[in-house]
Amino acid sequence: MAAHVFCTRLKCLLRDRATVFWTMAFPIILALLFNATLRNVDKISESFHPVEAAVIDNAAYEKDSFFKEALNAVSNGEGRIFDLTPVSEEEADDLLKDGTISGYFTAGDPVTVTAGGSGFEASLMQTFADSYLQMAYASANIMETQPQAYEKLMTSLNEKTEYLRDVSISDAEPDSAYSYFYSLLAMACLYAGFWGLKETEDIQADLSARAARVNTAPVKKGKMFFSSLAASFVISMTEILLLFLFLRYVLAIDFGMHTDLVLLTTAAGCLLGLSGGAFIGAVVRGSENLKTGVMLGLTMTGCMLAGMMYQGIRTQILENAPVVGWINPVNLLTDAYYNIYYMPSLGRFWSDIAALCAFIAVFSAGTFLKIRRQKYASL
Repeated sequence: MAAHVFCTRLKCLLRDRATVFWTMAFPIILALLFNATLRNVDKISESFHPVEAAVIDNAAYEKDSFFKEALNAVSNGEGRIFDLTPVSEEEADDLLKDGTISGYFTAGDPVTVTAGGSGFEASLMQTFADSYLQMAYASANIMETQPQAYEKLMTSLNEKTEYLRDVSISDAEPDSAYSYFYSLLAMACLYAGFWGLKETEDIQADLSARAARVNTAPVKKGKMFFSSLAASFVISMTEILLLFLFLRYVLAIDFGMHTDLVLLTTAAGCLLGLSGGAFIGAVVRGSENLKTGVMLGLTMTGCMLAGMMYQGIRTQILENAPVVGWINPVNLLTDAYYNIYYMPSLGRFWSDIAALCAFIAVFSAGTFLKIRRQKYASL
């Protein structure tokens, strides 16, 4: 009988095209939009083009060897700040009017900057000039008042000792865009709550005529309910697996080498969404639209706090209010996916899974206790 209920319920649920759209098609559409806007965000933010600048090649510039050396230091090499061109004052004015350069330096006391506007390039040139003047005045003051200290200072500056070095905690390449896709997958898992909500609607006889007919069937209510939930889990898990395959092999989102753990996390996420939706359907009294609104409101709030709209929110919460992250199921799922991808140690991952299992247990127990106590005088 349980197998018959499972198969029949599977057919009924698949006919609900609206729910299939929101639980499968909608996350795929969001993934395409995320891919179009976020995939190269790190490359764009890290790209920097040297500022086209000039310096007036006059007697003052040739005489000021320190300024000349400082400009050469930031105008050569792969990480240079300026593409510097020594020109006469007339040529500099012509280049500035043509827009060939963003501005030009003039040596003297003090060093001045002439720019064609107030944008980023002009601000960078002025910042460099101000920093140079501060260092020059400080060095001149030390040399005048404490010559011995000045010699030690110059010696220490010439001796380049590296005290720090970059060490990656993982072989995985960090990519901030991945967190958005992981949050999207977590959201899709919680959208399984649509199916859980539908199951409680169709098992409580005082909510719909269909539920009343179900309660008159010669099958135990618990067996009917759990067979229906199994059908919902199969559908939601299939939808999330299709989304995962789309992210992994179509959009080339890297989830790391532990595919088995990714599938485990996805299954836990589907169970969480299913049990959470069923719990809301059981405890919230009101229309179906009200229950759907409550579920969507909680899910999207969790997505926002997990960084799906802006990644900085998740970082701020983890730094200032970590308890909010632990009671947010979307954040737990996102964190679990990210730990699989990036962290060499899986200790934090298993903590996330344990917290998810605790949520599932609470939601399932609450739903079971609420539904099994319901009795009807007549149907």
